[in-house]
Amino acid sequence: MHDNTITLSASATADGLEVRDPTSASDSGRAAALTARFEAIPFTPWHRRARIVMGSATFLDAFDALSLAFVLPILIKLWELSPAQIGWMIAASYIGQLLGALLFSRLAESFGRVPMAAAATALMSVMGLACALTGNFQMLFLCRLIQGIGVGGEMPVAATYISELLRAKGRGRYFMLYEMIFPVGLMITGQVGTLLVPILGWTSLFFIGGIPGLVIAYLLYRLPESPRWLIGQQRLDEAEAIIRQAETSARKANLDYQQEPAPEAPAAAPAPAQIARQPRSRWSELLSPRFRVRTLIAWVLWASSFFVANSLNNWMPTLYHTVYKLELGSALRAASMTNVAQVAILLVCAFCIDRIGRRTWAIVSFLVGAALLTALAAGGAGQLWSLIVLATLAYGVVGSINAVLYLYTPEIYPTRMRAIGTGLATSWLRIASAVGPTTVGYMVGTQGINSVFMMFAIVAAIGAVAAIGMIETGGRRLEETSS
Repeated sequence: MHDNTITLSASATADGLEVRDPTSASDSGRAAALTARFEAIPFTPWHRRARIVMGSATFLDAFDALSLAFVLPILIKLWELSPAQIGWMIAASYIGQLLGALLFSRLAESFGRVPMAAAATALMSVMGLACALTGNFQMLFLCRLIQGIGVGGEMPVAATYISELLRAKGRGRYFMLYEMIFPVGLMITGQVGTLLVPILGWTSLFFIGGIPGLVIAYLLYRLPESPRWLIGQQRLDEAEAIIRQAETSARKANLDYQQEPAPEAPAAAPAPAQIARQPRSRWSELLSPRFRVRTLIAWVLWASSFFVANSLNNWMPTLYHTVYKLELGSALRAASMTNVAQVAILLVCAFCIDRIGRRTWAIVSFLVGAALLTALAAGGAGQLWSLIVLATLAYGVVGSINAVLYLYTPEIYPTRMRAIGTGLATSWLRIASAVGPTTVGYMVGTQGINSVFMMFAIVAAIGAVAAIGMIETGGRRLEETSS
């Protein structure tokens, strides 16, 4: 129970009971003032700690998501897996991620960002350890499916949390530097997998991902809750206590920072009563006239970018090893270069995204990716060196869009439905990431490699068209971009 318990009063009307909003004018004004105070706080060690802890969970999310790609080349021979079984094994995690994104994002709106991020991380870590103890296709498929629920639940809740901690100025840069943790996790997974799997066996990756995750889940649970979420829940005393912590951190880190009277909210921001009292959101509201266009565009962007990126990321080690006959170590090293390219491109993105804009970056990256994939389909996949170069660059470019979408999607929804909107959008990446690798598994054996890359190029072109309809959110308050 919280101190500021809300009591509803009702009066009889012709139609029954009419629920009156008991929020006082003073509470409404206080909510607006708290939001403005939090928006005024620069990036401080308080923010940095939250980003490091939440980023550690995101790092493990990436490790667990990609670990199977570096395990499959061994399991294919050990368990005599068919191409269709390979596709289904890759898809198992993404099916679970679809369920996790929907479940944990819904719970995060009701119970808070922090406990749900901690619970999702604990689930994916426990099931990672379970994966290491399996001994056949069926059991590993089941464990990866359940682990995927945690993997899929952590990312949208974490992105929502980090986005809500940041103010408008520099939000793109700070968020993208946080979001780089995921591709760094993918990159390190590739290097660790390349080094350890041939030596210690395929179970080593699951143990490495599972054990630290239990510690990270505990640290997550101890993080402060999002003040914006607390304000939306009318838990104003708790929100103010956390905001004071951030203000104290800002004063200690920057002598020029002095807490001043809260600035008046801009005209585009919600009215105080809207800030103080937020109705319970529903899934259907995402497709209401107010949000329908931005929601549908976001879904197409998520589906198209991850269809390409995650299909490449999960299949390239196996293609190098089985189709192009590279020995295992060389195949894993070649595949790991895709994540190195993504990190390098994202570093550039982080320092120019606020100037270039989310929309322009997405359009250009989709078009460049489509061109590279078309080159592969037109003959670039015929030689190993050109395949490695073009596929690595294509993944790096399209993969940068994935990170931008984690920045962009929380920006286009109000606090009361931010986690739901982000979670449902990421569910499309899970669908695409399940369908994509499975489709590749069937096409490799019947249509050939060139047709696979042509399919990727078409999907990237669709993404470029959808990106034209994006809302530009750079440099604007969350309360403004979501209106």
